[in-house]
Amino acid sequence: MIDVYYAPTPNGVKIPIALEELGAPYRIVPVNLGRDEQKRPDFLALNPNGRIPVIVDPKGPEGEPVSVFESGAILLYLAEKYGGLMPAVPRERIRALEYLFFQVGGVGPMFGQAGWFMRQSERITAGIERYQAESRRLTAVLETRLQQSPWLAGERFSVADIAHFGWLRVADYAGVRIDRYPAVQDWLQRIESRPAVQRALSPNHGA
Repeated sequence: MIDVYYAPTPNGVKIPIALEELGAPYRIVPVNLGRDEQKRPDFLALNPNGRIPVIVDPKGPEGEPVSVFESGAILLYLAEKYGGLMPAVPRERIRALEYLFFQVGGVGPMFGQAGWFMRQSERITAGIERYQAESRRLTAVLETRLQQSPWLAGERFSVADIAHFGWLRVADYAGVRIDRYPAVQDWLQRIESRPAVQRALSPNHGA
């Protein structure tokens, strides 16, 4: 059973969703970010960057335990281990990797910065405008893709969709009005209706 060091953040929810979709057994290990539990030595031994999510797989390579941090790396690890959520068709696999890295390098950081600047007591207009504008631009890129294809990789739901879902479902955090992006809005609704996603987002997931 895989241990998932978890908090219900946009990055945190990716991992239970992937595990539920893959039908893999896991256990949630809650990490209280408000108490800085992610900065404690035992957690830093798993992720020196002091961030969730992290997984510990007792049956990693060669049957030995392994820990994995960074949500994109975890998603790829799980897809390879369980043989799912990654298209077998080479061109769709390329698209899945493109959009996975598009999220970890663009959508996540920009949405996060936009939300942070918006919530500061001292209004820093340049920061708010810069990161909101970039968040909207990135969402427009996704809108264009999803007007062309049902899922980000193509015909199949993949790690690319899971990676983006956590952030796009709380797009208002970054000042992005999702109703202005109808293809993205439809995509979100289709993901939210998936039974595995509903299980992952329920209070008793991983029990």
